[in-house]
Amino acid sequence: MIRVIGAGPGHVKYLTQEAYEIISTSENLAAFGRISKSVEKINGKVIRIQKVEEILEMINQKDDIDILASGDPCFFGVVDYLKKSGVTIDEVIPGLSSFQYMMAKLKKNWQEACFISLHGRKGSLDEVLSSKLCVILTDQEHSPGDISRKLYLMGISGLIYAGFDLSYPEEKIIEKKIGEDIPDYSGLSVVVVEHAVD
Repeated sequence: MIRVIGAGPGHVKYLTQEAYEIISTSENLAAFGRISKSVEKINGKVIRIQKVEEILEMINQKDDIDILASGDPCFFGVVDYLKKSGVTIDEVIPGLSSFQYMMAKLKKNWQEACFISLHGRKGSLDEVLSSKLCVILTDQEHSPGDISRKLYLMGISGLIYAGFDLSYPEEKIIEKKIGEDIPDYSGLSVVVVEHAVD
């Protein structure tokens, strides 16, 4: 059985009860770096993965495997990668995504937001031009500061929020005007853009 489990934004207190129970009893548990560190106290047998290709190797060696994915595995997550690689997933356990966590912290509705992932992907910020609210998943190459500069050069004005290390003790959420410099506090961040669209 292949299960993909949403591990939430990072801190174990944001795991669902179902995810917690599976993690605590799993015999073959795989997780990426920061998530594997978070769940080691729940299950010390967690196998740390560095690259998504390692998951395919594990699946070829074991019949039963539980794969932990940060956030929700169906939101720009590992589920699509596994399906495209021909893996049959038996069950997906949802998790709280980092953007849901961020929007709750900002106390903002997000039902009409556009969503962009630049996390490990090539992408465009063009969608921000026609949206009042955008949520952007970032990585070290596409940092909040870099996004702020690019949006400014595109003629976009408004506010930009950057959330770093969300749910962890060192969490930091800052608000700036689009175009202002945003320090890179961490490679783990989510950006929310409020575009002052006419």
